[in-house]
Amino acid sequence: MAQLRHWCKGEGINPDNALLVKDIPDDTEVSFIEETLESVKALGRVRVRGRMYDPQLESLTVLCECREKVNVKTPPPDVLSSNTDRPWRLVGASAEQTTERNKPDENPVLSQAELAQTCAPDAIIRAVGELMEKQGRFIGESSAYRRLRTFSGVVPTPPGEEQLDSWLEQARLMVEASERPDKEKRMRILQSLKGAASEIVQAVRFNDPDATPQEYIDALENAFDTPETGEELYFAFRHLCQKPREKLSEFLRRIEKALNRVVQRGGLPASAANGARLEQLIKGATTSDLMLLNLRLRERKNSPPNFLQLLNEIRSEEGYEASRHKLSSSGEGDFPRN
Repeated sequence: MAQLRHWCKGEGINPDNALLVKDIPDDTEVSFIEETLESVKALGRVRVRGRMYDPQLESLTVLCECREKVNVKTPPPDVLSSNTDRPWRLVGASAEQTTERNKPDENPVLSQAELAQTCAPDAIIRAVGELMEKQGRFIGESSAYRRLRTFSGVVPTPPGEEQLDSWLEQARLMVEASERPDKEKRMRILQSLKGAASEIVQAVRFNDPDATPQEYIDALENAFDTPETGEELYFAFRHLCQKPREKLSEFLRRIEKALNRVVQRGGLPASAANGARLEQLIKGATTSDLMLLNLRLRERKNSPPNFLQLLNEIRSEEGYEASRHKLSSSGEGDFPRN
C-alpha cells in the first residue's frame, strides 16, 4: 500500500516527515487534530495537509506533516482522543514499506549475542513486568480520563449538561489522577465547555497561554460558584441535619459533598476531615440513634474512619435492618446478626 507516499508526492511533502492518521471522526476540526497529535512529543509540530473520507469506515484519513522525522518505533501505534472511544491509527512511510514488502530479509538481523540476551529469562520477565505496569497505569487512568460532560454555566442546567458541582468533581479527578500532559488536559476541559463557560476559559487562555488545567478549573469555579468563603461554608456544614425519611447513608453522602467544598475553599484542613465528618454525622443524625449505637460511632471519635469505610459500615447496617424488618413483617422472627 503506497497511499502515503503517493499522497506526499502530490502535496510536495517529504514522506519521512509525513504521517497518515486513520479512524478520525468526520466532524473533527483541523485544529483539534493538530493539538492531539502534538501531544506525541516525538512528532514535534504537526500540520494537517489533506483529508480524505473513507465511506467503508465512515471516518477520515488525514495526511499530516511533522516537524520531526517520523520513526514508527517512536510514536505509539495509535492515539486516544477525547472525541471518540475509537483510537486514531498512525501510519508512517516505513510502516507502509514493511507492509508492502513483507519479506523476512527486511527485518533487522540480531547477532547471536543479542538474540541470547533478548531470550534470556531475566529479559523476558523484565519485559512482561514493564508491559503490565503500562497496562495497569492505562486502566487506572481510564476511569479518571473519560470525556468530561458538557458544562455551559446556564441556570437551570439544560438537559444533557452537567451541574457545576458534578462537573468540577469530574474535572478535578481528571487533572489529579491522570498522568497525561497538561496540554491534553487543557484540551479536554475546553472541549467540554460551551457558552459563557467557554468564554471564561478562552479569556484565561488568551491572558496566559501556559495556564494550567487547574487554573482553568479555578476560573470556572470563581465565575459560577457561590461567593461563599471557606468559613461560611464550614458554618453551613456544621448545621446539616438528617431529613425525615432520609437514610443515614444518604445523609453521609450529603455531608461528604459539603465537606469537600469546605476543604477546597480552605475552611478546614484536609487532615481534619475524617473527624469533622464523623462528628457532624453523629450530631445531625436525628432518626438513626439505634444505628449509631450499633456501629459504636460515638466511641470512635479519637480514631474516626474515612468516608468509604464509614459508608460501607452504614450500608451494611442498613442492609441488616432492611432484612430484619422484612422477616419481622412476614412473621418469621428476627434476623440473626453476624
